[in-house]
Amino acid sequence: MSFTASRPPITGGTSHARAAASMVTLADSYDRNRRLLRTHGTTYYWATLALPAPSRPHVHALYGLCRLADDEVDLGADPDDAARRLDALEGALYDGLARGATDHPSLKAVVFTARAYGLPAEVFSRFFRSMRTDLTVTRYRDYDELSLYMDGSAAVIGEMMLPILEPADPEAALAGARDLGVAFQLTNFLRDVGEDLDRGRIYFPRDELIAFGVDPDLSGRRVDGAWRAFCRFQIERMHTLYRLADEAIALLPPRSAGAIRTARVLYSQILDRVAANEFDVFTRRARVPLPRKLAVAARQRLAA
Repeated sequence: MSFTASRPPITGGTSHARAAASMVTLADSYDRNRRLLRTHGTTYYWATLALPAPSRPHVHALYGLCRLADDEVDLGADPDDAARRLDALEGALYDGLARGATDHPSLKAVVFTARAYGLPAEVFSRFFRSMRTDLTVTRYRDYDELSLYMDGSAAVIGEMMLPILEPADPEAALAGARDLGVAFQLTNFLRDVGEDLDRGRIYFPRDELIAFGVDPDLSGRRVDGAWRAFCRFQIERMHTLYRLADEAIALLPPRSAGAIRTARVLYSQILDRVAANEFDVFTRRARVPLPRKLAVAARQRLAA
């Protein structure tokens, strides 16, 4: 079966999309992933509305894969069982990529998208490598060690997204796409410090916490001068990554640029909310209100 990267069709009518009554169709699979995004990733969801309609489902599919893997890691009480389930998910994906089809209700869409845009298997292997890391690693020695993890958990997502967004010069946009993925994840790390602590994890580098005089185990969850200085340092790093990503966004077609810029603006505003909360990420969750998300998405869509 041939695929057209610019506008691959998504229907329930092909031989791959038809299934027995007990299985979901390809269109159902895309919708399943869309609903996952709308429920669990509202910032991304509203940003995708600015994308050209044919591109949106493919972004939903990639999010669905990330969500499935993340849930196996975070919701599994037994690490060994979670590892087996993660292995099964990865195996089902590779089998689907090799055969060109799968009966998995969420991966059906992922397989179609990956084949449509020629996504190499290695981007998925790097992604699953980092997902497995979360089962055994709870601390990071320095930023280099954290960067290796984020290559597969964040930067690679930018790589997967890039063909769907159709930049004028993919090679020139690659570094910025990776930077944006890392900036998004670092923003999540800061917003979710308290939640990650509850899971026994600290993502920020141990040596940087110590350098700012912060307890590297965050055992007291103290919001003091040392913690605020540490947060300001991390936020400046994130803003630098966002600025680097802007160069790649400028290479995208107007509609795609508007969508990614929406996500970039909204995520950077999470950092503003963290600062407005006086850097208390232990007892308060920084949120951008829904009306604000809708307003930014609408403005970017009109501009595009």
